[in-house]
Amino acid sequence: MVKASNNTVLHVADVHKTFGGLHALADVDLAIEEGKTHAIIGPNGAGKSTLLNVIVGKLAPTRGTVVLDGEVLTGKSPHEINQMGVARVFQTPEIFPDLSVFDNVMAPAFAKRDGSFKINIFNSLQSEKDIAQEAEEIIVDFGLEPMINTHAGALSRGHKRRLELAMCLIQKPRILLLDEPTAGMSRHDTNTTIDLLKKIKSTGMTKIIIEHDMHVVFSLADKVSVLAQGRIIAEGSPDEIRANPKVKEAYLGESSE
Repeated sequence: MVKASNNTVLHVADVHKTFGGLHALADVDLAIEEGKTHAIIGPNGAGKSTLLNVIVGKLAPTRGTVVLDGEVLTGKSPHEINQMGVARVFQTPEIFPDLSVFDNVMAPAFAKRDGSFKINIFNSLQSEKDIAQEAEEIIVDFGLEPMINTHAGALSRGHKRRLELAMCLIQKPRILLLDEPTAGMSRHDTNTTIDLLKKIKSTGMTKIIIEHDMHVVFSLADKVSVLAQGRIIAEGSPDEIRANPKVKEAYLGESSE
């Protein structure tokens, strides 16, 4: 079992997940370090998205626990886990298409403050102004200012991804989980997203990223874990993973002989 260290912010401990007779996850142990970008890679069906679903409370593990800063997340609802500081970016951007870019960024900030997406009219006007100012600053940082009043549904895929990242960042999460953040993007939009994630990394935010594009993984990750058939088969720095014969055989399709 991987032991948590003083730098561990999230500990996935001996997690198993079965669906009938299928073992989607088995003996999964991860120690995610504060401020680092930890990539999880593996072939299709390896259990990557299942693992993220267990972390955020969408799926209950068959066995094992997930611990954030000493507090057990297992058994809590996705909403409770989000309130505790875990935010997730999905493969398909989760936005409010009929709201403006500005309102999309504002909504999660109110939800974080009030515990729901209903704006509490009894909160002070100063608080509302503070959130609006912060939303504007994030929109500028993410290059979305020219479309601040545009309905989010009209944005390109790359801009929708930027918007979703902005919506996550305004919540000030302890950990940001990214599930295939560049899926379906052009190379230009992929590189722009990499630059944005590097900018987020410079703030010291902890990130877990699932990604098939190795260019993205090796551009961002401090540490890489490799899943195959629901088990961690290798873990290390990007250079160590590149050179690992088990990874070449199980994931990259190369023989270890």
